[in-house]
Order: sequence, then C-alpha cells, then structure tokens
Amino acid sequence: MATNRTFTMIKPDATAKNYIGGILKMINDAGFRIVGMKYTKLTKEQAGSFYEVHKERPFYGELVDYMSSGAIVAAILEKENAVADFRNLIGATDPTKAAEGTIRKIYAESIAANAVHGSDSDENAAIEGNFFFSSLERF
Repeated sequence: MATNRTFTMIKPDATAKNYIGGILKMINDAGFRIVGMKYTKLTKEQAGSFYEVHKERPFYGELVDYMSSGAIVAAILEKENAVADFRNLIGATDPTKAAEGTIRKIYAESIAANAVHGSDSDENAAIEGNFFFSSLERF
C-alpha cells in the first residue's frame, strides 16, 4: 500500500553547486510538501551506516567517501503516492538516460554524482527518514 511520505537527500555535488533552491522549487512545484528538512554533513560513520545495505558492493567505499565529502539536505516530503511520484520527478540514476525536465537531467553530473537520493519504497522511505529525523523533530 502506497503512503503519502518519502525521503530525499540533496547530495554533496548539488549542494556544492548551489542547486538547493532550484531542486526545492522543482519539488514544491510538483506538489510535494516539505514536512521535515535539515542541512547537515554526514561523517564517514553516518554515511556508512546509511548505505550499509550496499556494504558488500564494490562501490560502497567510494559512496561513503562521496556522501561524507560535503553538505547534504535531508528532507521528508509529503504528497499522495509520494514514493512513485518522487521517483518520476528525479529521473533515472544515469542523467544521460533521465527524462527531460527531471531533477537529474537538469542537475546531475554523472551516475555517481546524481544530485539527489530518493527512497525506492515506502518501507525504505520510513527507514531513511527515521535515520535523519526523530519523532520529536517531525511535524
């Protein structure tokens, strides 16, 4: 059953290039309501924990290094059918294959530096949102 919340992160490549405002505008224009947001920098330990599901994959170390290399913006978004709609808004992981008008087509540099993270399921949206936001911080 689809829920009305998803999780996103604006990644270090996009924050370093001052794309935060443009990405947030696209999110708002697509009808999402931001119900929690924070600007922070992950330590290597935090990035490793967040991406632990990928620990056995060959790119894990590079991913942890990259995600702890600069500031990120973590956010919980709300909208009907949030996960699927947000996945459509961000586009394919490879920006060369992303549809025109998607966040990654506009802002991503490469598969690795792809501007944003978006939860791939309702279950992961809850897990990932809880990683960054306690119930006391939620609206």
